[in-house]
Amino acid sequence: MVGSVLPGRPGNLTADQEAKLQELWTATLTVFGVQAPKNPEDTEGLQSASGSAVPDTKATKKKQGMFRRQKDEDDNKASTDQNDKYGQSKAFQQVLATQNPENLRKAFWSMVKQDHPDGLLLRFLRARKWDVHNALVMMIAAMNWRMQEVHVDDDIMKHGEAQAMQDASSGNANAKKEAQDFLAQFKLGKSFLHGTDKEGRPMCFVRVRLHKQGEQSETSLERYTVYTIETARLLLASHIDTAAVVFDMTGFSMANMDYGPVKFMIKCFEANYPESLGVILVHKSPWIFHSIWNIIKGWLDPVVAKKVHFTKSVEELEQFIEKSHIIKELGGDDPWEYKYVEPSVDENQTMSDESTINQLLEERAKVVKEYESTTQAWISDAENRKTLQQKRNDLAERLRAGYWQLDPYVRARSLYDRTGMIRGSEGGVIQYYGKPETPNAPKPLVASPHKGPLPTEHRADDVD
Repeated sequence: MVGSVLPGRPGNLTADQEAKLQELWTATLTVFGVQAPKNPEDTEGLQSASGSAVPDTKATKKKQGMFRRQKDEDDNKASTDQNDKYGQSKAFQQVLATQNPENLRKAFWSMVKQDHPDGLLLRFLRARKWDVHNALVMMIAAMNWRMQEVHVDDDIMKHGEAQAMQDASSGNANAKKEAQDFLAQFKLGKSFLHGTDKEGRPMCFVRVRLHKQGEQSETSLERYTVYTIETARLLLASHIDTAAVVFDMTGFSMANMDYGPVKFMIKCFEANYPESLGVILVHKSPWIFHSIWNIIKGWLDPVVAKKVHFTKSVEELEQFIEKSHIIKELGGDDPWEYKYVEPSVDENQTMSDESTINQLLEERAKVVKEYESTTQAWISDAENRKTLQQKRNDLAERLRAGYWQLDPYVRARSLYDRTGMIRGSEGGVIQYYGKPETPNAPKPLVASPHKGPLPTEHRADDVD
């Protein structure tokens, strides 16, 4: 039901699930150096990781050990191996041995964006069937992927389409080619975000026929994929935390089949954006795709594979999407058509305002610090847990509101900002259809009802 809180999300946890969340927060804050390890002998490992880029094998083993003492090591290893399809255990060990805890902490809060911090941790817990250690391994590995491998926040989202437009006309030969390939996918309309399904989930449409193997570089394909997924994250809310993906297979031929991008997309969702897919609709796939699907299905986690549904007609699509929300090119009643609006020259001017950026980051750091200390109290003070949880929710709301204030200073404007679907200046309103005042139009989803500046107790001049 639209609007209801699904199980395993903030506000709908069993006692056991809440206990697992508390365990994961304890482990997470320990890795970040916010909370001292419960066992004194683990301190050596934490200090080694924060002070040296050279792994200390003995210390690293101790550091990892603090998250494993509750279980038999062999059982844990078997459990981790089953979930280590993408080598995340190795990445986890490497991160703990080489990364400064404060850098990890900053990377985590950058990843949170407008999300509820509990909601982010719960994604990893659900993905790892509530195994705290495996969830921690997955989350830290995903953070490492974001900041070290693909540079989500300090490159892809920071530079966006406008930088690509500039590079496409004035960059060096390699940068020019990558930028042109990146932008070509927007101009083609290879994929786009538009509308919601019956569950209120934002939809991403992929026109498979518009992809031809070799037309764009692997790097530009991966950059475009991450950019689209990360932009779609901004459309999610605590009560609607998954998306629907519609693969339009109309006109598909073997010339459109490209296994590399498919594997990359699967890795993105399974390893780095867990529990983000609500449903996957494969629409009008021809008979030649059936044998291909058998191969792809073998790469998918069984949980993800169960979310895939094949539809052949608009009537079958209507099982998942209201006909009024099905675009006309797929036989529905929604007259919307994709059109790419290019970036304007000055649309990212705010990103050069370092004074405001620093002020907003200081404000956010203040709220983050309070959230962390309140979380520690929520874990340790059972008697006042309910009151502390409410305070944590209030702080999460401030973080959400604060993010939308910060957003235009750290993220380049996207197509969806330019067309008015993402309305960060209105506190994160997401407007899919028409205007708010249009009769019978669905009400806009509000990412944060808290508008205006943060409360005075969280202004920059109060930062220690």
